[in-house]
Amino acid sequence: MAESYYRSLGNGVYEATIHTQGAWNPQEQHMAPISGLLAHCLEQFQPRPDLRMARISYDILGLIPRSTFEVKTSLLRPGRTIELLQAEMVADGRTAVRATAWRLARGTTSEVAAVEDGTMPGPAEAGTREGLTAWPGAFIESVEMRALPGLRPGRGRAWLRTPHEMVEGMPTSDLVRLIGMADTANGISTRVPPGGDSYMFPNVDLQLHLHRDPVGEWLGLDTQVTFGTDGIGLTSAILHDEHGPFGRSEQILTVRPLGGA
Repeated sequence: MAESYYRSLGNGVYEATIHTQGAWNPQEQHMAPISGLLAHCLEQFQPRPDLRMARISYDILGLIPRSTFEVKTSLLRPGRTIELLQAEMVADGRTAVRATAWRLARGTTSEVAAVEDGTMPGPAEAGTREGLTAWPGAFIESVEMRALPGLRPGRGRAWLRTPHEMVEGMPTSDLVRLIGMADTANGISTRVPPGGDSYMFPNVDLQLHLHRDPVGEWLGLDTQVTFGTDGIGLTSAILHDEHGPFGRSEQILTVRPLGGA
């Protein structure tokens, strides 16, 4: 079994391993690892230590095939203190996922630094995967999950980590490792069970706002899920590492009945 989510074939071409397998369709990739790979490609593109990625916006433009594909990375808006980058996953001539990232200048703001989001108990205080096991797919199997007490439909907190590198033979940064699990927020505290004669609620985007660089191997998700009355929902999460909150994520959902519901 592969010990990474992707293999690099050179010149921006990658092969997805079984660990990327999604939950809604066994032939497609889960959004989480491809978001991590695109973050990796953005991180590697014309690196500037004086800047860091502060926002990454992903748009899912269709099925994400679990196959060989290309990542095309470019600079959309150059600047001395602000840059906008783009990375696209292209498979069979079609862009499946597009990511844009604002890279902002680092500075010294310790005197005014403040965080309003509360902390959550660490992974050592979390329990088992109970309540998180309804999802199929090899990606979910590849992630260690621990739920905190109080998990219920629409609201929950959990810690996640993965033993797998993002790209075979390449070190995975903490930023890429944790971003590569952030999309799972939509599955932490689902309002209805996935599959069966209920509803499907895939997200069509993933928006990440990062007020500091994350560190470590554990990603904490403090999530809440809202379903509207007209087929649209929203999953929101405060993102944590073991030192506390480092950002937020938002996912807009298309909520659709299954099995004649």
